[in-house]
Amino acid sequence: MTTHRKADPIDAALLKALIADPDATNIAVAESTGLARNTVRSRLARYAEEAALRSFERRIDPAFLGYPLSAYVVTKVTQRKLASVGKALGEIPEVLEVQGLSGVSDLLVHVVARDADDLYRIAGRILGTDGVKRTNTGLVMRELVTYRIAQLLTADDAKN
Repeated sequence: MTTHRKADPIDAALLKALIADPDATNIAVAESTGLARNTVRSRLARYAEEAALRSFERRIDPAFLGYPLSAYVVTKVTQRKLASVGKALGEIPEVLEVQGLSGVSDLLVHVVARDADDLYRIAGRILGTDGVKRTNTGLVMRELVTYRIAQLLTADDAKN
């Protein structure tokens, strides 16, 4: 079993500063947190080594690229074909991410589309994938809570 290092208070301070200003230089982060520049540099290097920070891609709004529609396709698959289904879904450019689920459905596929006709085409391509038994598509009408993580940095403090 792989053990993952848990963020400590120095990590929390550094990550909060990066959330506030993702483009800040190491010097600016050091100044805003009161940490030494070498500490900032070594922690950032460790985050890269541990793959603790996600890709820059998560910051790009698909609408800016011409994909204003977002949807989730809940998918039921033949279990023995799960790996090949995952690979096939990864070859569809409009598929942003695929999550494996427990329960009545197997996959949650996040897709983007240019318009309703494009979404229909993408959903059809997913349903036509060998090993996909059934899909149900839900169009995202409005984002009520955006992706966030900063509140987790202080969640332990709030509990105490």
